[in-house]
Amino acid sequence: MPRVTFLLPDGGKRTLDIPAGLSVMEGARDKEGLGGIIAECGGGAICGTCHVQVDASWYRRVGEPEGTEAALLEMVPERSETSRLACQIVLADEHDGLCVRVPSEQIGSSI
Repeated sequence: MPRVTFLLPDGGKRTLDIPAGLSVMEGARDKEGLGGIIAECGGGAICGTCHVQVDASWYRRVGEPEGTEAALLEMVPERSETSRLACQIVLADEHDGLCVRVPSEQIGSSI
């Protein structure tokens, strides 16, 4: 089961065990509602409220955004070169140790 570390806006961090096959967003939402991952659309890649910044050392392994995801990321606050939507990062065993930063602001909400 992949372990994912979330660097939180308040400077804290939280590491969650998320089953392979689930997205980073699903794991964050299902594990006691990790703050900052709003996920308004539930994983449909149509809202951008699950934006995370992937640690640079992991970015190539999770891949670059494409299509709708790439377009949505043009509009998110705190966009970076390693931004992804957490709903579009589906975990596999090789993602064990993944680290993402949760921005302090998501579309339409201040955290």
